[in-house]
Amino acid sequence: MANTSRVNGLNPVKSTVGGANQGQVNTYFIPSGDATAVFVGDPVKADTTGDPTASGGDAKGIQSVIQAAATNAILGVVVGFAVNPTNLNTPQYRAASTGRYVLVADSPDQLFEIQTSNGTLTVADVGLNANIAVAAGSTSTGASGVTLDVGTIATTATLPLKIMGFVQRPDNDNTAANSKVIVKINNHQLAASTGTAGV
Repeated sequence: MANTSRVNGLNPVKSTVGGANQGQVNTYFIPSGDATAVFVGDPVKADTTGDPTASGGDAKGIQSVIQAAATNAILGVVVGFAVNPTNLNTPQYRAASTGRYVLVADSPDQLFEIQTSNGTLTVADVGLNANIAVAAGSTSTGASGVTLDVGTIATTATLPLKIMGFVQRPDNDNTAANSKVIVKINNHQLAASTGTAGV
């Protein structure tokens, strides 16, 4: 059967230590100097700017992040945005060149669901690593456009995502295009190494 394409980036679902997703997040800041819009489900990486008032922050000493590129090490995944009480009309994504505090699922043990692109999977791909394919998110829904790039699957230890298994749902054909898989951030900036080789 054909899979419906519903791209929404990386969606936290559970943990490698067992149990359902507990929703733990930490607050980070995206500085106004970053010209890339950021959406819920986008992977982010650490940035050196911080949250000074000149970048739209409150100078609270909060770590800054920006959207991760296809091959970058990843700090975590955006799951929401802090409300700006002085402007309640802020969109449900972080507009380009706007300082905004973001909520990030940053545990190295977190597992995510993500849609695939650029090919189809086989059972042998479980345990291997892959890059993300970065695309713009939706300004209507606020959802990420990021997918897992099947064409980059390899054993390479530094690839950012590790395929942990297929999503087991009646609406997901694992052998067809646009399938959904469970992944772990393999090259995680808060982990002790730059990832492990796929097997």
